[in-house]
Amino acid sequence: MKKSAVVIFPGRGTYGKDELGYLARHHSDKAAFIKGVDEWRESQNRDTVSALDHAKTYSAAKHASSLNASALIYACALADFAAIDREQYDIAAVCGNSLGWYLTLSGAGAVSAANAIRLVDTMGALMEREGKGGQLIYPFTGEDWRDSRPNEKAIGDALHAGRTEGEAYLSIRLGGMAVLAGDEAGMAAMERVLPKAEGRYPFRLARHAAFHTPLLAHVSAAAFDALPAEIIEAPHLPMIDGRGAIWTPHGANLKALYDYTLGSQIVETYDFSKSIEVAVKEFAPDKLILAGPGATLGAPIAQELIRHRWKGLTSKADFMALQKEDPFLIAMGRDDQRALAVQG
Repeated sequence: MKKSAVVIFPGRGTYGKDELGYLARHHSDKAAFIKGVDEWRESQNRDTVSALDHAKTYSAAKHASSLNASALIYACALADFAAIDREQYDIAAVCGNSLGWYLTLSGAGAVSAANAIRLVDTMGALMEREGKGGQLIYPFTGEDWRDSRPNEKAIGDALHAGRTEGEAYLSIRLGGMAVLAGDEAGMAAMERVLPKAEGRYPFRLARHAAFHTPLLAHVSAAAFDALPAEIIEAPHLPMIDGRGAIWTPHGANLKALYDYTLGSQIVETYDFSKSIEVAVKEFAPDKLILAGPGATLGAPIAQELIRHRWKGLTSKADFMALQKEDPFLIAMGRDDQRALAVQG
């Protein structure tokens, strides 16, 4: 009997040095798909994803730039999506984090393969050229992955300080993490106010602009100019967006979907936490499958499951025990879990 699954697509920062060669290792059978991505990149005078993936060494300046990272992650994630064993899993819905929303549109068929790379690459280029501000991360939870009231208060105090001295916003609700964003004055104020946590937070994200905040309103305007409404089609699968709203195959308003994708999705908080809550509560899947590259979303997903006591989880230890016994969350970017999702 098939199992139901919700597939989750990753965002920026998931193709690191350990992922170099991901396409070559896992997707030598996806030559036609990768060629299509490469041809688009060549038409824009940009490095192909094949060349980037085959590089001898990983370069943060090159591989992690908005111009290249978005296309690389798109190629890896959608190739992973195609590799999921459909004889074993019925895909009930798809969702993603930040950049992962564009990948969600592609996986669900709401944009064609040709328009998907166009969308992803256009937004990556706009962020590279027009991105403003920065992001940092700070935990909502303690080291046991349970919600921490002192941490939540610290985040609120930091946002107040950032808005007093500059601009500061909650960019992404990422499970047990808050992604905060702002201009330089706002960022500096938040970093000053936030107490040190777990020896590494607050942690500023390199090469990240103030995604999902009003600071990128000009990027949204440019995206509307660059990408026509016709790129959006009716999805084949239900999609959960960055507010927790569900777009269904037979009920999606395509104009509203286009406006959300290039409008409020860019300038308002992306609530990845809510999308995971909706995924498990509305679709009750047998499994969650996290597409690669990387597996850094694993912890935020687990933290959200713990927050809602899904499957009786109350702590990090509970989640680790569940994963060891019978993984509910399958991360395709992990060699020890990948085989659970793909055809043997």
